Amino acid sequence: MKFHTFSVVACDLERREWGVAVASRFLAVGAVVPYARAGIGAVATQAFANTTYGPLGLEQLEHGVPAPEALERMLQSDPQREQRQAALIDALGQPATFTGKECMAWAGGRAGRDYACQGNLLAGPQVIEEMARAFESSHGELADRLLATLLAGEEAGGDRRGKQSAALLVAKSGAGYGGFNDRYLDLRVDNDGEPVRRLSRLIGLHHLYFGKSEPSERVALEGKVLLDLRKMLKRRGLYQGPLQAPYDEPTRQALRLLTGKENLEDRVFLEEATIDPPALAYLRKHFPAPRRARGVPRRAGRKRP
Repeated sequence: MKFHTFSVVACDLERREWGVAVASRFLAVGAVVPYARAGIGAVATQAFANTTYGPLGLEQLEHGVPAPEALERMLQSDPQREQRQAALIDALGQPATFTGKECMAWAGGRAGRDYACQGNLLAGPQVIEEMARAFESSHGELADRLLATLLAGEEAGGDRRGKQSAALLVAKSGAGYGGFNDRYLDLRVDNDGEPVRRLSRLIGLHHLYFGKSEPSERVALEGKVLLDLRKMLKRRGLYQGPLQAPYDEPTRQALRLLTGKENLEDRVFLEEATIDPPALAYLRKHFPAPRRARGVPRRAGRKRP
């Protein structure tokens, strides 16, 4: 089977991030195309994908072989290279992309500073042109720039057969769960009618759960914020104390239970009594105060005149 798809390999040298984003009318494209390693580089292998390109490419990059030379070495030893499409980005941000003569039209790629875009069986060359334009004009962390590039490719026509799967992989040293590896972000949509849009929502959740606000941006657990959270906790049966009282241990324990259940423990700082704004917004959205029915007075038992 061939992976008719469009992808981007890229890096952010300032943030020390390397990654790949890919979309295709093929089941679970993320299981085949993307490879990345922090401080080393990233690889995409597609069309009649040769999955040895991933580990072999990273191995060569790790030994200091520039991306163009590493790609050429792999192609020279591959008798089916004209059916391959591949791209590499190295530790210095040098890109390389290759499209074999036997890849199905439209097929091609474009490389620029810190990125390379490529695809086959596309709606036309405008797909790659728009992807390149999107990456060059995008800002923020690498995951957001890769997503913007993928969205631009899809909006320009993408894979002309349709949509099915998408994936995004970003490697950053010590940024994996618990700091034990470099897998900062590894998200896949394996079978969906709108895989890139679904991927966008997953990236939003990743930022919510694992992002960090600056200390100066954190919201103090006091005043109306504390009151709203206590009402929320009471409605869920997690807090039984008074609504109007200083921040205390029962409140802290109740918030620990709620934020832990919602996977927000990295966005609250209960000992210092602060919370990141995105976490507070999430709680208010998902646990709103109940609305009063129309015609029901705010308080029962009005005084008679």
